[in-house]
Amino acid sequence: MKRIMGSFFLFVLLLSFKNGAAQQDSLCHIEVSILTCAPGDDLYSLFGHTALRITDKKLGTDIIYNWGTFDFDEPNFYGKFMKGNLQYFVSPDNIQDFLYNYEYEQRGVTEQLLDLTCEEKTEIKRLTEVNMQGDNRFYRYDFALDNCTTRVRDIIKNSTRQIQFTANTVPTGTTFRNMIHSYLDKGGQPWSKLGIDILLGAKLDKAVTNNEAMFLPEYLLKAFDSATAQNKPLVSKSRQLLPQKTGNGAANVYNPLIAIAAVCILLFAISLLKTKWALTFTRFADSLLLYITGLLGVLLLIMWFATDHIMCSNNFNLLWALPTNLAAGFIAWKKPEKCRRYFSICFTVTALLLLGWFWLPQQLNISLIPFVLLLLVRYFKLSDFYTKQYN
Repeated sequence: MKRIMGSFFLFVLLLSFKNGAAQQDSLCHIEVSILTCAPGDDLYSLFGHTALRITDKKLGTDIIYNWGTFDFDEPNFYGKFMKGNLQYFVSPDNIQDFLYNYEYEQRGVTEQLLDLTCEEKTEIKRLTEVNMQGDNRFYRYDFALDNCTTRVRDIIKNSTRQIQFTANTVPTGTTFRNMIHSYLDKGGQPWSKLGIDILLGAKLDKAVTNNEAMFLPEYLLKAFDSATAQNKPLVSKSRQLLPQKTGNGAANVYNPLIAIAAVCILLFAISLLKTKWALTFTRFADSLLLYITGLLGVLLLIMWFATDHIMCSNNFNLLWALPTNLAAGFIAWKKPEKCRRYFSICFTVTALLLLGWFWLPQQLNISLIPFVLLLLVRYFKLSDFYTKQYN
């Protein structure tokens, strides 16, 4: 009988403890939610935004924490931006001002209220407050690896026990470049897409994990919607704080291809003419092509080796944007015969590049194909191959 009574009292004690913990969670004065802001029309806002909202009913505070801020007045702002060591920082905001900016831009805002224990919410608040102190506020921004969205993800993951992301938010094999392209296409930014594809190298073509896919706000939202913590849904409630405006429709993604192809066809047609003005123009155009590709090649090398932009490394665009073309342009303008062997090498490299275009470790923009074809033709015309065959 004593054993039975002891077991009974132990059961009552455990039940009381469980009910007490549940009551404590339900009476917790802290609420934590994720705010996901829809993409805007401009390139800087095209990928959306993520912020963390922490409400403390006991203290009467409702603060939005935003890790996407930087100071235009910082000394050497543009130099630091180009080198990839511009300091971003976390800044607080109130909900009224935060929503006003997005309402003005007609960008939707979705709130996901997190179902966490009081202890976990208190830890998130503590980590966020630590992040606000002194130099802790600052971090070196990286668009794909460390940004305003990944900062929110990491604080929640580091404070929450047994969090499980059960659904794959992207198909297997999806790369960082694929994800960025989808936003640039939907946002009608084909020329920005071309520029990004030229500046960013092969690291952008790495297949993302489910965790890495959360560098974009929309994918963080999807991941948390399907996540669980301690065998229950992580998001207890979602609501739309601001509606999303209807899009204006994407611009033609092939505009750069059409424009570049038209210019290249025109230059090729002029090069076939034998009139004096056409020969002079073609000679000038050849030098200009060499200057452009050479300067661009130097820029790509600088972005690779002289900056902290990780995604600018291992850039296969250097196979057509040859830095050595800058010197060749000056020499070829006065004494083209001295560069014929160099142009033979360029012809070979360019031909191999075109043959392996779709099998490279880096996805090159197809809008560049007409331009690279024109380079191939002009290299051949200026090379030993052409001289020996037609002279």
